[in-house]
Amino acid sequence: MLVANLLAMLIVLGCAGYQYQKGDLVRSFATVVMAICATAAAFGYFEVVAGLLIGSGDKSRIGSLAPWAWTLSFAMIFIVLFALLQTAIGQVLRKPVDLGVIAERLGRVVCGLVLGLVCSGVLITALVMAPLPTKYRYPRFDDNNVNLEAPAKVMLNVDGFATGWANLLSSGSFSGKKSLDALHPDFLDQMYLDSLGAADHVSLSAAGDAIELPKKNEDGRIAAVWAAPETMKDADGKTINSKSGHTLTIVRVGFKERSVSYAGRFTLSQLRLICKAKTDTADVLVGKARNAYAIGYVTAENRLEIGRLNKIVEITNRDFAEKTNVLWVDFGFYVPSDSIPVLLEFKRNIIIQLPRPIPTEEAPAAVGLKGRSDKKKDADAKPKNATPKKKAKR
Repeated sequence: MLVANLLAMLIVLGCAGYQYQKGDLVRSFATVVMAICATAAAFGYFEVVAGLLIGSGDKSRIGSLAPWAWTLSFAMIFIVLFALLQTAIGQVLRKPVDLGVIAERLGRVVCGLVLGLVCSGVLITALVMAPLPTKYRYPRFDDNNVNLEAPAKVMLNVDGFATGWANLLSSGSFSGKKSLDALHPDFLDQMYLDSLGAADHVSLSAAGDAIELPKKNEDGRIAAVWAAPETMKDADGKTINSKSGHTLTIVRVGFKERSVSYAGRFTLSQLRLICKAKTDTADVLVGKARNAYAIGYVTAENRLEIGRLNKIVEITNRDFAEKTNVLWVDFGFYVPSDSIPVLLEFKRNIIIQLPRPIPTEEAPAAVGLKGRSDKKKDADAKPKNATPKKKAKR
């Protein structure tokens, strides 16, 4: 955190000092506007560019740099566009405009400070998106005990300042068919949590068809989302603690066998629901939303293996039954009671629209990763210091 704070402070002060010494008020103001525009463009198009870099399937066009696709795309768009706009400003404002000593001195410093906030925010955001171990980036959360309500923030909250501008523009006059706050609520939190497994070689992306949802049944309904039954227990057979203002919700996800080599290893933080208020009748891709992260997965009938967000789930070819190419797993989420899940996101590049929840009493029998309880594994495992019993001599 100290390095991030120092970096942000140096950039802010450096921009303020440079604009005071070398700039003029009109040019400084124009530079701030261009920086904000470049930031909005970076947030709006980095996923598209990252998708082009990564390609499809398990083989990326950029090889080992694939985990860095989002960071590289984000930084590249900002730098290129900001440089082009700065060049345009230089051509238009060839002669300085003097607005008076007081206005010039005060205005340059203010513009420099704002420019520093934007630029440092972009840099810190790019680092949050990077697949770096926690020790190389500021610890936004305690990885072993994530508290989503209290993320740590860099001095001056520069990254929050940058994402705040992007959210404001994407939901305001620059809004389109999609908005950042609808697809990526709490953007910084999501980017950080997606990288929790970076040190354990958990990929950040997967092919777009790596997962699927159940198809329509004979009644025309899709049994993919429902409230967990009251009989649901944890792995030890104990009642699951309720969360105030939330409903324990089950979502069924199908993993395709051909994709397990690069999509079968993930953290619970890489599987999340995007929820919107029940009273929100707008398109699911616009407006505002909230995140709900997976808390665990079903291992047997009415048994939910609960884990922390950095828990790694691993699906292998051995988990697939003979002559089946899709493994269905039920995951548990705490969904705000006043909201409804509308989208499911897996890793960073797969988003699927969810059908409306079905009544709990109409839910199908639970399916999951049988025999995956960690405690059961530990109990069955042979102690490392155990020594084999000697056979009795005859």
